[in-house]
Amino acid sequence: MANRNKQAQEEQEVFERTAPPGEIVYHAIHAEGDHELKRSSGGLAWSGLAAGLSMGFSLIMQALLRFYLPDAAWRPLLDNFGYTVGFLIVILGRQQLFTENTLTAILPLLKDTSTEVFLNVLRLWGIVLLMNLVGGFAFAWLLVHTNVLDANIRQVCLEIGREAVAFDFLTTMLRAVFAGWLIALMVWLLPFAESARVWIIIIISYLVGLGHFGHIIAGGVKVFYLLASSQLSFAQSIGRFFVPTFIGNVIGGVALVAALGHAQFMAQGRNGVQAE
Repeated sequence: MANRNKQAQEEQEVFERTAPPGEIVYHAIHAEGDHELKRSSGGLAWSGLAAGLSMGFSLIMQALLRFYLPDAAWRPLLDNFGYTVGFLIVILGRQQLFTENTLTAILPLLKDTSTEVFLNVLRLWGIVLLMNLVGGFAFAWLLVHTNVLDANIRQVCLEIGREAVAFDFLTTMLRAVFAGWLIALMVWLLPFAESARVWIIIIISYLVGLGHFGHIIAGGVKVFYLLASSQLSFAQSIGRFFVPTFIGNVIGGVALVAALGHAQFMAQGRNGVQAE
């Protein structure tokens, strides 16, 4: 009896120390996507608005770090840590961020391509993206038209905003592919990350910021700041940032992560792993 108990304990310890198989991660993210698709439109809207507002703190933190750090070649290595703040708030706070939904919501659609599921995915994407952008614009407008930040910090915000629209259409789109790819990969890593969740969010979002890989919400707050400051026209913001970034984020999140992850899972199912 004692030997059996010891063996059971050893097997349990081995299980706990073993990384979960890919299909378990897939099922965890698929279940999360199902849950999000069942949420009411009102719940999605309020959560999306909260996420858009929260992402504004990335701009504030990045601007504060840039202002107070010395003007040196290594400064971007530190001020881009500010970019991670919004992602930490949004993800740990379970708020609805558009680029996360490009992955979680697409998995149920890849498994069930019915018109009903497709329209439900469009409903979720549309509500979350719209309310993220509304929240981001409201935050940027508040920073521009109030004295929340000192005048010197507001000038740094303008500098950061100009960096977001510094590239041509194709370059912006390609960089946004990498942002969508990385954020979606982060979603794959989080379900079983346990105590490493914070570090995964920081490292992945830091890479997005440091590489100037465009994110439609985090970068959108920067562009909205220029828009609210009359430094950029609405047409310029659409053509130079929002359209190419949207396309790139969706390609990175859906095609390079969700679709490939789904294809890998289905291939495992055909080779003997039971797919539900």
